[in-house]
Amino acid sequence: MAKQPRGLRFQPTGGSKAPQVPTGKKQRLTIERLANDGRGIAFFEGRTWFVIGALAGEEIEARVLGAHGKVVEARTERVFVANELRRPAPCAHAGRCGGCSVQHLPHDEQLALKQRMLAEQLSRVAGVEPQAWAAPLSGPEFAYRRRARIAVRWDLKTKTLEVGFRAAGSQDIVGIKDCPVLVQPLQPIMSRLPEMLKRLSKPQALGHVELFAGSSLAVLLRHMAPLSDADLTILKAFCALHEAQLWLHGEGDPQPVDCSQALGYRLEQWGLELAYRPGDFVQVNAGVNEAMVAQALEWLKPAADERVLDLFCGLGNFALPLAQQVREVVAVEGVQAMVERASANAASNNLYNARFFQADLTQPLMDAEWAREGFSAVLLDPPRDGAYEVVRTLASLGAKRVVYVSCNPATLARDTVELIKQGYRLKRAGILDMFPQTAHVEAMALFEAS
Repeated sequence: MAKQPRGLRFQPTGGSKAPQVPTGKKQRLTIERLANDGRGIAFFEGRTWFVIGALAGEEIEARVLGAHGKVVEARTERVFVANELRRPAPCAHAGRCGGCSVQHLPHDEQLALKQRMLAEQLSRVAGVEPQAWAAPLSGPEFAYRRRARIAVRWDLKTKTLEVGFRAAGSQDIVGIKDCPVLVQPLQPIMSRLPEMLKRLSKPQALGHVELFAGSSLAVLLRHMAPLSDADLTILKAFCALHEAQLWLHGEGDPQPVDCSQALGYRLEQWGLELAYRPGDFVQVNAGVNEAMVAQALEWLKPAADERVLDLFCGLGNFALPLAQQVREVVAVEGVQAMVERASANAASNNLYNARFFQADLTQPLMDAEWAREGFSAVLLDPPRDGAYEVVRTLASLGAKRVVYVSCNPATLARDTVELIKQGYRLKRAGILDMFPQTAHVEAMALFEAS
């Protein structure tokens, strides 16, 4: 018997897929509110638009940067009806450079936005509000950034070297010679850097450039091919002109051209000098960093006879000031090279009651030998993905007080849930304005055992 032809197993629904919104398209929109990252939110033809540089209630023209599904990412091109809070962007590159996304907001409104972002995450995710809100820690809104990474790329089509910062919403490079958020000593280096790099013999072999201002100025060049003697002469002359150290990053780790030169930063309140190498993590805002350390110690209230744990210790930014006040500090970091540098920083500052260990901080701590004696207090400053496994075991260490420094309110809120489960109460919280002119939120929270 012949088989009967079969129909389609899955029948079409009869709907049609909406065409994608093309990159570069301009659209007039009404902004309903602000998202947690400071972008304006608008709704148009069934899609949600996230618009850089827009404020609630504004009528704007947006240019599409990219779209996926029902979400469109865009930037503000023109403002037809402005929010009364809007101010002229202080930087000529606003809207194109991806570095500073909320400079059209007055600084006090930026702080209020960040405070709302932190409060919303703690309320929505953890269902809590601190018993007391701390005033925002902030400093100057410009000329604060002591470290910057400059993008460098050789354009094969135009045979030109592009030097600057990444554009908003793309990998394009915006040529910048003046950046208002850089500390003043780095401004002349930034302005003359493109011209100097274009004189090098193999511009297509150049990677990024990193600038740093601390106890000395430093310029690091990433290069993917050996540098000629002529190129080295140009680089050395440039750095000599600006009284900056020259560091090179070819194969292996970054290395100084002159090994006799020291590079680091000071914590003035404690008379400490911390050595630093390009590539190490260091807070970019020196003033807010020092205020953050002072507040963390004030909240932690360490007594002279206590043993304190510092997790994600880095170069010893918190551990060394803590060591001046307590019997013993145990400081832990995931990267062995950082452990060694932090230990050397302690020794160079004559602090011998701080011990440094390497450990995988994505895992529970209880098996570590250094954890068995327990601690009166814990300070932790994890990366953006938080410290979920670590906080799940903090109560078992005997800690009565925990200060959590966060660069991501979402993971702070998630980890707060775990701390509450262990019997801690959220006593105090507040924002740290480490990055003015951006929507990036840093925060500090104090937990105490019930």
